[in-house]
Amino acid sequence: MCSHYQAIKERERYATHFGIEPPVEMGKHDVWPCYPATFIRRPREADVGDEAVADREALPGLFGLIPHWATDANIGRQTYNARTETVAAKPSFRDAWKNAQHCVIPVDAFFEPDWRSGKAIATRISCASGEPMGLAGLWSSWKSPKGVVHSFTMLTINADGHDLMCQFHKPVDEKRMVVILPPDSYDHWLKATPQQSMEFMRQYPAQRLLAGAESPAQRSLLA
Repeated sequence: MCSHYQAIKERERYATHFGIEPPVEMGKHDVWPCYPATFIRRPREADVGDEAVADREALPGLFGLIPHWATDANIGRQTYNARTETVAAKPSFRDAWKNAQHCVIPVDAFFEPDWRSGKAIATRISCASGEPMGLAGLWSSWKSPKGVVHSFTMLTINADGHDLMCQFHKPVDEKRMVVILPPDSYDHWLKATPQQSMEFMRQYPAQRLLAGAESPAQRSLLA
């Protein structure tokens, strides 16, 4: 499961790829559960025919979905990934899934542990073209004592048969991967109905991804 990723630092690069200006507060570059970052969603006003409203908006939020019924934000430490096989039934995610609260998570790279040497080696996975990636996610809003907090989670699918992602996690563990959306499907995902959601849960081609060991200065995935 993906608990660590790198967000996009450069505002211009973010805007160019995703077609929307990032929020003033872009959060952390190295993102872990409960860290601030950004996500992109379709504005609610866009669904009522207001032509002055853009199709996308970028918002600050916390990595790790905080459902509306949560008592505090710490639940985000367990809700940063949502399994597509159980997302419709899990209490933490089912409302966001039912209501098609789809989002795109802007990412430069994500990390997974390679256990083939017998030790967990954190491995950086990015787009082979050098372009940013947009991951399929769900967002939620939570009323904290200090105001409304937005949050998001990454959707994950089975990757046992994926040529690259099958290399990660312990040999006895199921192989999983995040859902990387082709850029031309961002708006389709954001507009998709609950009944259409599963159509986007597909493996991204291994040849379009690049994997390499991370810098020793960076933290282990297991930290």
